[in-house]
Amino acid sequence: MLPRVKIIFANGALGQVEAMADGCLGFLALGAKEVEGDASFKLGKAYTVKKLAGLEALGVTAENNPNLYRNVKDFYAETGDGAELWIMGFAEASTFASVLDKDTAAGAKALIRAANGKLRGLIAFKTPAEGYALTVKNGLDEDVTAAMVKAQGLGEWATDDLRAPIFTLIEGYGFTGDASELQALTTMEYNRVGIVIGDTMPNSKNACMGVVAGRIAVSPVQRKISRVKDGALKPLAIYIGDQLVELADVETIHEKGYITFTTFAGRTGYYIADDNLATKVADDYRGLSNRRVIDKAYRIAYNTTLDTLNDEVPIASDGNLSPAWCAALKSDVEQAIISNMTANGNLGNDPGDPNDTGVECIIDYKQKVLSTSQMAVKLRVKPNGYAKYIDVELGLKAA
Repeated sequence: MLPRVKIIFANGALGQVEAMADGCLGFLALGAKEVEGDASFKLGKAYTVKKLAGLEALGVTAENNPNLYRNVKDFYAETGDGAELWIMGFAEASTFASVLDKDTAAGAKALIRAANGKLRGLIAFKTPAEGYALTVKNGLDEDVTAAMVKAQGLGEWATDDLRAPIFTLIEGYGFTGDASELQALTTMEYNRVGIVIGDTMPNSKNACMGVVAGRIAVSPVQRKISRVKDGALKPLAIYIGDQLVELADVETIHEKGYITFTTFAGRTGYYIADDNLATKVADDYRGLSNRRVIDKAYRIAYNTTLDTLNDEVPIASDGNLSPAWCAALKSDVEQAIISNMTANGNLGNDPGDPNDTGVECIIDYKQKVLSTSQMAVKLRVKPNGYAKYIDVELGLKAA
């Protein structure tokens, strides 16, 4: 070999972290229609698109699949091209309850598996067959009520079995338009499920799921999708039943725990009222923002501690864990959260306090791993606060 000088590029010094797919969502399109052709849209098959043209390339149009098409169109109107969206269509006879059942192999479970843990949430909407016998229960199609427990179970399965936690938003299909008939979701315990009421067309049985999904996809996990500073939603009109939002009883719908829409005096356009999930007010994860924050922390903690699984664990002279080893693992977990969350503003740490990282990992070294092979780790992350109620004292100034 001839004499030479070779310069090797060093890498990794900057400690940069690959962005997580926090806004990656899956659409469950019940009542979708197959499109003829080899590369065209088929039911039960997972597809990924990054713009509306990607859906059109599958042969899906506003004519052959109006509900699917408009939800994808609304989604990209909010996000712009580039957002990754997974889609799976199901037959007209499908119900929310059956598709969201964790024991239905060909349901939402198939889309979750196809995405290999990438999905953070599912968005379910439907177009039943003509002549569908709508059975109203508590102001909604009874299928919506039946689906909540299934969606909660699906989210828990994805968390416990795949280590890939998800939430599910279901459209409030068949809403009668009477808010007083709605069941209060604040008595339930489905903190991975939300119900959306309101659509861009009057007297619609559906909800504008693509609009809500788009706002989720572009919002960091800690951000409420109801944040006013992010601006109005793209639709020029949103209805609750046969009334425009500004004329409807959105307060009752909101107070009962549904995701719906609102307007503000002096501002044009429509906004999401809040990010309620179907659970009690005292639940830490009642808001979708807290749900997304804790799910992101879960994924990071799992990925970081996974390297320790079945690894040798040093034991101190007293038979407990080595304090130095515990400190190293604690540092690894905290640094992973700091790099992926604190640095991105996902946690409620005080920016004026360099010691406040918004995360605390606690590993008690007094654990008898030799006899139990079990190790306990406590991880706490601090959420942001939200200015939901602002009271301004206003008066005249004399001098």
